[in-house]
Amino acid sequence: MATFTARMAPLLVVGLALCLSGTWAVDKGNFKTCEQSAFCKRQRALKPGESPYRALLETMELTNTRLTLQLINDNNKVRLLLELYRLQGNITRVKINELKPLKPRYEVPDVLIREPTTEPLSVLSQDENGVVLSLGVESQRVIISARPFRLDIMEGSDVLMSLNSRGLLAFEHLRMRKDTFSYKVTSTVASVWDNIKRVFSSQADPEAEKKEEADPANQAETTKEEEEKVEDGMWEETFKSHTDSKPNGPSAVSLDFSLPGVEHVYGIPEHADTLRLKTTDNGDPYRLYNLDVFQYELYNPMALYGSVPVMVAHSPQRTTGIFWLNAAETWVDISSNTAGKTVFGKMLDYVQGSSETPQTDVRWISESGIIDVFIMLGPTPKDVFSQYASLTGTQSFPPLASLGYHQCRWNYNDQEDVKSVDAGFDEHDIPYDFIWLDIEHTDGKRYFTWDPHKFATPKEMLQGLMDKKRKMVAIVDPHIKVDSNYKIHNEIRSLGFYVKNKDGGDYEGWCWPGSASYPDFTRADMRAWWASMFAYDQYEGTMENLHTWNDMNEPSVFNGPEVTMHKDAMHGSWEHRDIHNLYGLYVQMATAEGLIQRSGGVERPFVLTRAFFAGSQRIGAVWTGDNAAEWDHLKISIPMCLSMGLVGISFCGADIGGFFKSPSTELLVRWYQAGAYQPFYRAHAHLDTPRREPWLFGPENTALIREAVRQRYTFLPYWYQLFYRAHVTGEPVMR
Repeated sequence: MATFTARMAPLLVVGLALCLSGTWAVDKGNFKTCEQSAFCKRQRALKPGESPYRALLETMELTNTRLTLQLINDNNKVRLLLELYRLQGNITRVKINELKPLKPRYEVPDVLIREPTTEPLSVLSQDENGVVLSLGVESQRVIISARPFRLDIMEGSDVLMSLNSRGLLAFEHLRMRKDTFSYKVTSTVASVWDNIKRVFSSQADPEAEKKEEADPANQAETTKEEEEKVEDGMWEETFKSHTDSKPNGPSAVSLDFSLPGVEHVYGIPEHADTLRLKTTDNGDPYRLYNLDVFQYELYNPMALYGSVPVMVAHSPQRTTGIFWLNAAETWVDISSNTAGKTVFGKMLDYVQGSSETPQTDVRWISESGIIDVFIMLGPTPKDVFSQYASLTGTQSFPPLASLGYHQCRWNYNDQEDVKSVDAGFDEHDIPYDFIWLDIEHTDGKRYFTWDPHKFATPKEMLQGLMDKKRKMVAIVDPHIKVDSNYKIHNEIRSLGFYVKNKDGGDYEGWCWPGSASYPDFTRADMRAWWASMFAYDQYEGTMENLHTWNDMNEPSVFNGPEVTMHKDAMHGSWEHRDIHNLYGLYVQMATAEGLIQRSGGVERPFVLTRAFFAGSQRIGAVWTGDNAAEWDHLKISIPMCLSMGLVGISFCGADIGGFFKSPSTELLVRWYQAGAYQPFYRAHAHLDTPRREPWLFGPENTALIREAVRQRYTFLPYWYQLFYRAHVTGEPVMR
């Protein structure tokens, strides 16, 4: 923010302290609604049943493993390329991209564990209206209808899923900005040349105009009507004091899916909401955009810290899944023809013989990238879990100790404090495995360092824990203090590894250290360098019983738009808007690799992350972020973790007792009891809350907490077995 100065930093810190201490609830004005997100507003304004897209069947090509087919938008003559694959394990993949984009569009890397294995496709029939393909599984087939384009997946006489059945496919093609000189010159020359071609070709061939329409070279032609229609937010968008420059212009993609026979859909975490997803006809869609949301609101489709673009659809007859592989800001609309009907109403339909089949319609809208969707055809929930695991991997098999109890707060003050808390567990005979340190353990919020006064001899502290077979977790965040006396900053800057701003300089924002820059974790060489920093000779004072916690990795930028990074920041040749939801996964990936390397590949790492994406399950654990000491937050932790388990992330938990505010004694005890049956079991609390170690609430409550923690340890072999099953099969641990 250009107007932000160093003198304003104290005001920022005061404001954050108020917010974090619970004086304020979430300020929803800091975060966009669909109406305030230009591409979401544009796409949501499209009317069903008016699809301009048709399939050009004469362009169809079929190899043994892939079908390609061009689609044309009859409004602007822009052509798209449809690719269809049948994948091993009863999965169908559909990709849609521009046939000839002005520049490449972003395709998400590093999420799929390998290039999926394809299986043969074959044509069953074809006429001028469409084509029927065999999927090779029993009586499964794909019907591609030409005008308008529609794709139906059938089994026998049943439609399992339809794509573009409501005609809401939209693909904003890359284009030159019409008010630039280059665009005007290009358009004028192209227009003159087109007229010359038209005159001469039509004299030679009366069918020329028809041929021209079928010529792929004309796919980028734009009608006069479209050229004149430039809406707000297409090339530049302002939210509060921030302007997003959008140098590539409008680039959103959208597709609708219809699910006949389905009333219940689940997944697309992270949202503080019910397990079953609600319809969004009368409110905002569910948003997937990794954000640092202080004191998040419950029962709300607002974006939170992580995003997994996977939805599971379930009926008594079948379970299917949709995996929308796109890392840009995404909104998901859900509607149902049974929404709002009471149980009585449904019974009445049954008694009266209503022929209405339940149906859920889902629409995915992403700001950039391509359409790359994996349709997992089940038919059972277990099949969908294994199908998704075959694409993105299974839950990492954690170290046994990490399934025990973790004691954390922001912050244990110094080494003596750590020693005292550790002794308290022995004195009160409560088992635990990990004690945690938050940001205050560092030297002035410089990660990979220790406070020279409060943690002067970290190896001595770690050895004391190791003597009792206990471990520690220390936080390492991805915002790096801009300080010429800080080795980590100097090395990243000299290597050119920071994310760049739109003008080519190192991107800077404000976070806990003050002015900070952000390593570009999308770069493999940056991740390799970061991993090397966990070596014992680099990260001084560390030992093999020190593990890591990546927080604030959405990334959180206090003075950025929506408390995150500007979308026009650059990761090499890609804008941040293309990769935003991947950033946290890359941070955790690099950190876990560092812990693996320092042990010579012998030890399994434990790394907790706040931000996540599809594939994060194969790296480590997540938690539900900065919750509050309220009964409703205890309740919501169950569907939040169940939802993550449905999309592969089993190692999930919520802060015991609530991060913000102070729990009543009863709430704290109940949370210990409930948390003992959730996969990740950690107590955590805000800096400004009173201490709440388990023995501070009287002997009777200490005994209740002791019993809950001991029950956890009694079942540890079973937890370990469940995690092994999750690691092998993809089945959720919590169910």
